[in-house]
Amino acid sequence: MSKLIQRQKIRYRIRKKIAGTSLKPRLSVFRSNAEIYAQLIDDDNGVTLAAASSLDKDIQAQKGTKIEKAKLVGNAIAQKAQALGLQGCVFDRGGNLYHGRVKSVADGAREGGLQF
Repeated sequence: MSKLIQRQKIRYRIRKKIAGTSLKPRLSVFRSNAEIYAQLIDDDNGVTLAAASSLDKDIQAQKGTKIEKAKLVGNAIAQKAQALGLQGCVFDRGGNLYHGRVKSVADGAREGGLQF
């Protein structure tokens, strides 16, 4: 079984257990080889409330490693959540292991004030 298919099965298993609401959205993290993306998703209405990525101009202008940029993405998504009046969220690691860049996004979001 390929790595991609295994990860897809893990994603489905995670998504069976967690879902985002308008009050407590799902913080979904997608990690590509070069970039990292985070979204706050309301699964009840099927709407993305806020999004941030390492391609944002203010984050891309920063120097640093991919892990440091991932922390900035987490901080940016937390600030956007605060602007929407959201306090908490449910973390969705997207089938990736909780370490490295995925963990860094979570740490940045916690430092920004999100609770999960």
